[in-house]
Amino acid sequence: EFAPKGLSEDIVRFISAKKEEPAWLLEWRIKAYRHWLTMDEPDWAKIGYPPIDYNDAYYYSAPKSGDEGPESLDEVDPELLATYEKLGIPIHEQEVLAGVKNVAVDAVFDSVSVATTFKETLAEHGVIFGPMSEAVKNHPELVQKYMGSVVPTADNYFAALNSAVFTDGSFVFIPKGVRCPMELSTYFRINAANTGQFERTLIIAEEGSYVSYLEGCTAP
Repeated sequence: EFAPKGLSEDIVRFISAKKEEPAWLLEWRIKAYRHWLTMDEPDWAKIGYPPIDYNDAYYYSAPKSGDEGPESLDEVDPELLATYEKLGIPIHEQEVLAGVKNVAVDAVFDSVSVATTFKETLAEHGVIFGPMSEAVKNHPELVQKYMGSVVPTADNYFAALNSAVFTDGSFVFIPKGVRCPMELSTYFRINAANTGQFERTLIIAEEGSYVSYLEGCTAP
């Protein structure tokens, strides 16, 4: 499933509706988008690339039909699982238990998270690890308090754009004084052509806590 091509306030509202977000987050997105419209793309980086047509892309792409994501790995499309296996990403918990690596993984395919491993094990230590879209529903007070607190939406051109159109990402919460028992990793996979993947990562590590987090992104 794709959103209509292009970038507009309607697309921002489309993404928010697909994610079933609360009114405050939609307002946060709209404010960021309207601010983005007043900004100019920076040209200070010493790199060369053709001008970006922000209206020539899809800002939402879901690899699984239906409004609800998979409840477990058993419900994930086998082709998606095969993609991550080719990349050497251990998203089957039995592989990790067999000694592949002591790591919990959140796998994001295009615009949705398709699997998060060891959520229950981490929860035993008070650690929350999962998709941003899930955190917005289950822990709205934490998301609203901390999202954008390090890099505000108006900080720069791309921060404003990301704030307006992010579709998923990872949420991490480590309680005070807790050392996360596993390494945490998120792998973003862009699979659909002409799709802009805008992920949002929010890590909340309270005083005296410790967490190791690694993020990666691939595309065909």
